[in-house]
Amino acid sequence: MQQPRRSFLKIGVAGALTLAAGGAIYRLAHRPGPQRFALEGAAQTVLEAVIPAMLGPVLPEAPAARAAALAAASARVRDTVLGLPLATQKEIQDLFGLLALGPARRLLAGVGGGWERADPLQVAAFLQSWRTHSLQTLQIAYQALHDLIIGAWYGDPSSWERIGYPGPLKELTT
Repeated sequence: MQQPRRSFLKIGVAGALTLAAGGAIYRLAHRPGPQRFALEGAAQTVLEAVIPAMLGPVLPEAPAARAAALAAASARVRDTVLGLPLATQKEIQDLFGLLALGPARRLLAGVGGGWERADPLQVAAFLQSWRTHSLQTLQIAYQALHDLIIGAWYGDPSSWERIGYPGPLKELTT
């Protein structure tokens, strides 16, 4: 009776080792290339909810102009992220991925419905809570969102007029 049990265990161990070796060979043969940031799907929805809360009154009031400004701001954030090192792009992708997950969205951001139905005051409250949170990781995540959105917005000359900034001195640009 002992022999079949030992045989069964040996076959099980051999099978597990074979699967592990096959998986290792597959991973070596099919190494993924560097992943670039992709702002699509759920990540895009997160950004579309966060931008109005972050920019607030500097966005145009008219619905068409506001939609165009939000789309342009989202594109500038995407372009800004694509200019960062791949490791940083991955961290930002992970942040958007985390915020897009339902349980994480509810637990970390307090947004119950979905980002497309999130109230701007609720998003602003979530951002404020991350800005002043006792966990440094959430503070850093807030700073990343803040710097990406604000930097992309005010880095574009088309947004300068709304705040009365005439642009850099001509002497400095030549």
